[in-house]
Amino acid sequence: MIFIDPPTWPGHGRLWSHLISSTSYEELHDFAASVGIPRRAFERDHYDVIAERYESVVAAGARPARSRELVAMLQAAGLRRRHRSALAPAVGRRWPRPLRPGDLVAVVAPSGPVSSDRLAHGVALLDSWGLRVRIQPHLLGRDSALPYLAAGDRQRAADLSNAWADPEVAAVWAARGGYGAQRMIDLLDWPTVRAAEPKWLVGFSDITALHTRLSRELDLVTVHGPSLASAGQLDDELSVAALRSLLMESAPGAGSVLVEGRGLVAGVAHGRLVGGNLSLIAADIGVEPAPETSAIAVFEDVGEDAYRVDRMLTQLLRSRWFDQIRGVAVGEFSPGRNAGPAAADLIVAVIADRLERLRIPIITDVPVGHGPRNLALPLGAAVTLSAPAPAGSPATLALA
Repeated sequence: MIFIDPPTWPGHGRLWSHLISSTSYEELHDFAASVGIPRRAFERDHYDVIAERYESVVAAGARPARSRELVAMLQAAGLRRRHRSALAPAVGRRWPRPLRPGDLVAVVAPSGPVSSDRLAHGVALLDSWGLRVRIQPHLLGRDSALPYLAAGDRQRAADLSNAWADPEVAAVWAARGGYGAQRMIDLLDWPTVRAAEPKWLVGFSDITALHTRLSRELDLVTVHGPSLASAGQLDDELSVAALRSLLMESAPGAGSVLVEGRGLVAGVAHGRLVGGNLSLIAADIGVEPAPETSAIAVFEDVGEDAYRVDRMLTQLLRSRWFDQIRGVAVGEFSPGRNAGPAAADLIVAVIADRLERLRIPIITDVPVGHGPRNLALPLGAAVTLSAPAPAGSPATLALA
């Protein structure tokens, strides 16, 4: 049976109900789909239903019940899933096995079109590591109607789904970012993706959307690092060394320093590493849930004016995205082409203005982002952020 409680739960400036099944998740998913509630509204053991939909959901067959009754029914059916923050201390997500010479890497273009010359440079690097490379069918395409996309949404989604489902593939590497990952992410064959063996996802920028969703869905560590057509970054020795270390060596031990920076707000914090491109994280508000357990956030972006960074951080603050964030590592915010010489300093001032009030440790100048050096980070891993006093002192982000 399907049950729903009254819309009395506040969130994002609105009131919400909880929709459950007293029998199975399958029954719950089927009912939600039949009334047009998207799968992204599912949270642990229930669907969040906006107040305006309450009457129509009841009319479709959901039985009204009190919130306490919903909890009791879930517990009696063995379907109750506790909130992550109520569980034991946060731990990192699962690490895929290290890559070995001879392993197959599938290269995909979930977002924008790819330069064949830049791609060849990246493929040559993987060849030098002893890895085999497979180019997915639509990698070098371009959508005829929307030329900023590598191919149609369904084509790009099929390339990624097929690569992930292939048991021979050990890693899926994005050729570039751009724009488009959010358009295709809901078109992935999620049942097949969930059933596949763990494997690496590598990329950054627009690929942040995939990192966030795949990491959450699969409880998997993914690599925020240079895309395969990021020719300049793949010429940087430290960027290449960090990539190879994360992907081809055993998981580094606790205390291994991932990146260094400068302290902005002193302190030490522990949590699961989350984040990536700030624009993508802000754009996912209302789609992806905020971090549900103690986390360390890393941010980077490119071509964004200070007021836009201000707006995105303010949006995250107002939506309570930072509630579980225990520390922040600020990567590179590469200025736009027409930005003045003080643009970078102004962005740092904006970040300080918006985030210092959280009273959590913050480090800046982390070599992560769209610059020539982009050190790979294991999103989903348990990490420690250390920012000694005074401000400006050397600081680190390390594995916990």
